[in-house]
This record gives sequence, C-alpha cells and structure tokens, in this order.
Amino acid sequence: MIQFHNVSMSYQRDMAALNDVTLKVPKGDFVFVTGPSGAGKSTLLKLVYAALSPSKGQVIVDGQNVTRMTRSQIPLLRRSVGVVFQDFKLLPNRTVLENVAITLEVLGWGKRDIGKKVHHILRLMGMEHKINATPLRLSGGEQQRVALARALVNDPKILLADEPTGNLDDENKEQILAIFREANIRGTTVMVATHDRRVIENSHKRVIILDKGRLVEDNDVPKQEL
Repeated sequence: MIQFHNVSMSYQRDMAALNDVTLKVPKGDFVFVTGPSGAGKSTLLKLVYAALSPSKGQVIVDGQNVTRMTRSQIPLLRRSVGVVFQDFKLLPNRTVLENVAITLEVLGWGKRDIGKKVHHILRLMGMEHKINATPLRLSGGEQQRVALARALVNDPKILLADEPTGNLDDENKEQILAIFREANIRGTTVMVATHDRRVIENSHKRVIILDKGRLVEDNDVPKQEL
C-alpha cells in the first residue's frame, strides 16, 4: 500500500528532514510513527499525500509512483487519502456540516447524497447535534472529531493523522483512537504520527521510530508482499 525506497528529503542543503528511509506499510496495517520533535514524522506523512516531493528515492502509494506524478495527477491520489492535520485546518466561517461536506463537494457528489453521508459520519462521531455550529464554538476534542469526520467521510483507503491527540485529555484521546481502530477494522490503512508514548504503548500496534530523519527502529517489519 505504502512504500518508501531510500527516501531522503531536505529543506535546506545541510539539513535532512528524512535520510535514506526505506519502509513498507501493507494494506490494512495500523502504524504509529514516533520520535522526538524534528525527527521527520510530519515530513514522512506529507510525502505520502504528495504535499512534498522527496529529494531522493521513490515513494509508492497504492501502486502509484508519487515521485513521478504530475501536478494534475495529485488530486486523484488524494481522493483515496484522508488527512487529519495537527492544527485541524477547519474553515472558521463554515459550519460543521459545511466543513465535512467540502470533501464530497470536491469529488462531485450530489447534494442529497452529501447530506446523507455527512449526517451519517457526524452521527458516528457523536457530533450530529453540533452540525450547525462553527469551529470557534467547539472544544478542541470536538474540532478534532470534525476534522476526523472530514478525513473519513469518503471512506479513504489510507488515513494519515499528524499528532491527532496532542492537545486532548485522556478521555478524548481514547475516543479518537477508537475511531482510528474502527476505520482500520473496516480496511483503511492508518498511519499516525505522535510523540505520545502512552498512546503508543496502550495500542499494541506497529511502531516506526525516527530520529534526526533516520528510521532507527521498526518493531513489526511486515512479512506479506505488497
């Protein structure tokens, strides 16, 4: 599903955000990516959904070589990738319904189908009662659930999350992780970047550790072919 072959990424000549990273994430896997601040976690996720292009190496996502994609091909890739950003990136002047619906609008869904799907996903997130609220009227945990609803509303093959539990209390952390687990059970490949060791230790999932841009540990090297 996701493959990195000797991938390096440099923002400046003398600073490598990623350095010669090789890894494979099979379809349906659930992976935590961790390491200290500046280790390269966010950069790795950005390479998966083509927000960045590697300085060296190859990135393969769902059988497609992201490294060789033209700008016009990238939107098609992103249709199968849901992303939960660290700062949520919700539109402040749009309602909860509108923030979630925008994913399906971009994909060309009809209004009636959008309404049904958005109400369904918000009901699963426990956010249907906030459907007409704007993000500024929501708590941090509520904003996170809306961001997650937006990422999952089109049933993506891959779900990426960058520090999704960073500012949440323990109860909200568990609720968010439960949603990740449910998506994974339904077949979505999940990659979560986090520095929260308690979340990782309680999950019993595969863990990839980065340090200074290098992959220093992978506790569950997959044995199946991609």
